[in-house]
Amino acid sequence: MRSATFPPIRVEPEVRAEVEAVLRDGESLTQFIEQAVVAAAAWRRVQAEFVSRGEAAIERWKQEGGGRSVDEVMAGLQGRLDDAKRRAVERTGR
Repeated sequence: MRSATFPPIRVEPEVRAEVEAVLRDGESLTQFIEQAVVAAAAWRRVQAEFVSRGEAAIERWKQEGGGRSVDEVMAGLQGRLDDAKRRAVERTGR
C-alpha cells in the first residue's frame, strides 16, 4: 500500500516551538503530528458512535411511551430523601 501525505499546515513559530518542546526522545515532528491526527480521528469516531447510540436510545424511549413524568421522578426522589432523613434520625436518636 502506498502512503499518502497530509497538506502542510502553517502555525505560528510559538506553536511549533511548543510542540517541539514536548517531543519524546527520537520522536520526530512528523511522527507527533501523525499520532495526533490518528488519535483525533479515533476520538471523533467514538464521539459519533456515542451520539448515534444516544439518538437510537431516545427513539426507542419515544416508541415505548416516553418514560416517567417530571412529577413521578420528583416524587420518587422526595421519597428517597425522606427515607434517608428518617434513617439518619433513627441512627442519631434525635
